[in-house]
This record gives sequence, C-alpha cells and structure tokens, in this order.
Amino acid sequence: MSIRMIAVDMDGTFLDDRMRYDRQWFSRQYALLKARGIKFVVASGNQYFQLISFFPEIAGEIAFVAENGAYIVNGGREVFCGEISREHYARIIHTLAEIPYLETIVCAKECAYRLNNAEPGFYQQMGKYYHRLAGVDDFLSVSGTIFKFALSLPDEKLAGFMRFIDTELAGVITPVSSGHGSVDLIIPGVHKANGLRILQRLWDIQDHEVAAFGDGGNDIEMLQQAGFSYAMANAPDRIKTAARYQTSSNNDAGVLRVIDKLLQPVPGRS
Repeated sequence: MSIRMIAVDMDGTFLDDRMRYDRQWFSRQYALLKARGIKFVVASGNQYFQLISFFPEIAGEIAFVAENGAYIVNGGREVFCGEISREHYARIIHTLAEIPYLETIVCAKECAYRLNNAEPGFYQQMGKYYHRLAGVDDFLSVSGTIFKFALSLPDEKLAGFMRFIDTELAGVITPVSSGHGSVDLIIPGVHKANGLRILQRLWDIQDHEVAAFGDGGNDIEMLQQAGFSYAMANAPDRIKTAARYQTSSNNDAGVLRVIDKLLQPVPGRS
C-alpha cells in the first residue's frame, strides 16, 4: 500500500460528537505525514473559516476542500471557487421560499448569510459551522460569489424534500444530505470527490494512492473514488456500502487509528 493523500470529513468522522479530536495524537501523526510527503486534506461541508480553526498551527500547510467541494484552498492559497449564476440563484431562492419548514443559510466565499427573522436556535447552532455569518432581511440582496445552500429541516421531511429538489431544480442544483436533518444544495458535479480530483491533478496523485474517510451522504462520491475508503462505524449502512473498508466510530478515534496503521512500515521495505 502506497498512500500519498489522506482526506478526512470532519463532523461525525474526524471530530467526535463534542467536535473535538486528540490533538497530541494527530500532531505526532502529522509530523510523520509531512516527513513522508503525504498530503493531508480536510474535506467537509463546513465553511473554510470554521475548518481552519481546528488546525491553527498547520492551516497554512494543509489543503481544505470546504463547502462540499465548492471552495478549495491549498497552503493558504485559493485553488478553486465555484459559483452559482444569479439566474439560478434567484430561481433557487424563490423555490425554497415556498417551503415553510426550511431554515436556510446562503453560503458565499467571504461570508454566510441567514435571514434576520430566522429562529434564534437555528442561528446559534449554525454559528458552530459558519464562523462568518451575517443577517440579511432578504436573500436576494446577497451579492458576491455564492456557491452553496445549507438547509435544516425535520428528519421526516428529508426524503420527500430531496426528491422534490431533484425534480424541481434538476440541472440547477444538487441536494446532498449529511444526516440529522441537514441538506446542502451544491453545484452539480462540484462535490468532495471533484475537489480531491483537482488536488490530485495538482500533486500528480492517482486514486489508488488516496485514503478517504467519511460518514454521510455528502461523502459518497469521495468514498467511491478513493482507492482506500473508510466508513465510520457510526455511518449509515448506505455509506458503509459505498466504502471499501470500515473503521471504528468518530468517538473512538477511528480515523486516527487507521492513520497509525497506514504509517506503519511495509514489510520487506526499509
């Protein structure tokens, strides 16, 4: 096994349920990864500004496939930024406005936006994932580079909503779920796997040299693409089916346990 890139989802994967990871353990691993030239990539649906807060010492060295692949930064430099056209944006906003059970975040390059009349509890919860979050009276007033929508809805509405969006906005936006009533609307084809491909081309890394870890619906393409893909024990069955291997849960440091194994010397090699 020759691994040259390790890509990790964050919530439910690299982070435990308290949004923490063993920093000392990973710090030791990262030193070895860096020494061996193995790239470490954070691949998450979350905002870039939130993700870098978990890696303050090395954020300028590693790569981030943020916003489910819409925004890619390597070594502190932007590599890729998707954009939803204003025509598609307006159509999406008008469609979502007709659905009463949704809470919506508009995700843009420099900031995320919520409505000023949003439920306070939703605003507080989203602040954990969007460190740059501003209020607006009308989503149509939002300008700048917009590349994703983050939605919250009741679990019982999830399947029907996904089908509705697939039909109503086919070719305009793609719904992906990370579970627990959370849905992202992403630019078609601009997902985590596409983000990894962009970095792989940059570094001349093949799929069979990539190890990826995930637990949610927004990880499926990434897990199917990577030569060594691992679903967490806490992942739903359909995610485990998409991955080639499984590891222990996010609360049992499943990612770090596998990285330890990946870093072990290959028998017969010095």
